[in-house]
Amino acid sequence: MEETQERSLQRETVKIEIAETPTPFAELDPDVRLAIQCASEKKAVDMIALDLRNIASFTEFFIIASGSNQRQVQAIADEINEQLKKQLKRRPVRVEGYNSAEWVLLDYGDFVVHLFNGQAREFYDLARLWRDARKVELPTEL
Repeated sequence: MEETQERSLQRETVKIEIAETPTPFAELDPDVRLAIQCASEKKAVDMIALDLRNIASFTEFFIIASGSNQRQVQAIADEINEQLKKQLKRRPVRVEGYNSAEWVLLDYGDFVVHLFNGQAREFYDLARLWRDARKVELPTEL
């Protein structure tokens, strides 16, 4: 009897992960792809893109990346702005945080670019806050 009680108190836990297929890079709009490529060319690190179409109504994609210092974060933001303006005639609806460059937000309406320095990215942890979002499969050459 004792053995039965002991066994019934032990509970096995099983972690089930639902494998959701990532959004292919090729399916992104040209402006989102260009922004990701520009960030990559300016050596942005830890870049991820999140597909928010099924969970948010204010935008479709987040691009999250980091720079190693203030100048690099600003250079990434500048390159994205310049190339989107030059190649696709797109301008951001709003830019925030550019001067301090801890967290630069480039809002293009249907996608938002978040550029961080290391400390700010760790502190705000947007990837964790939006963990329900589908990931975008970024090419390995980026």
